[in-house]
Amino acid sequence: MILLTGDRRIRFYKPHIDDLWFRQLLLADPETMSFNRAWGGTIRFTKEKWQDWFDRWVGDPSGERFYRYITLDSSRVFIGEAAWHHDTERDLWIVDMIIYSGYRRRGYGKAALQLVCDEAKKNGIAVLHDDIAIDNPAVSLFMQNGFVEEYRTDEFIMLRKDIPAD
Repeated sequence: MILLTGDRRIRFYKPHIDDLWFRQLLLADPETMSFNRAWGGTIRFTKEKWQDWFDRWVGDPSGERFYRYITLDSSRVFIGEAAWHHDTERDLWIVDMIIYSGYRRRGYGKAALQLVCDEAKKNGIAVLHDDIAIDNPAVSLFMQNGFVEEYRTDEFIMLRKDIPAD
């Protein structure tokens, strides 16, 4: 699926294992990972971890996980990642999204959030959640795109979006 945002189109790209250099870059970038300050900031994603992670997130045949890179146009210019997964402990479908810091505040997050919700709907998911740190500016992005606050703690806000069936 392709979505137009401003004068650029974004789409999802299913990464190959050799493309995980970009995830490694995202997670290691302090500005990109500033939203994760409360939980330690950057994350080490060494090459030794790639295969297990790839098998669990990209190669998962169960339908419990969806993971894609966000790309510009039909190129392989990666600008972020979008995912959802089933949190079995809480019995919730959780959305995950990271836009690389240099591409933020250009409408890509909004478009990617719409695409990930569309993918969830195609897979029969009726409700998506995200628990976002209190100080994360992405809370407003999610709320502007149909998510509502379900509850909050001292650390995070639990957001929810009901995805209507056709």
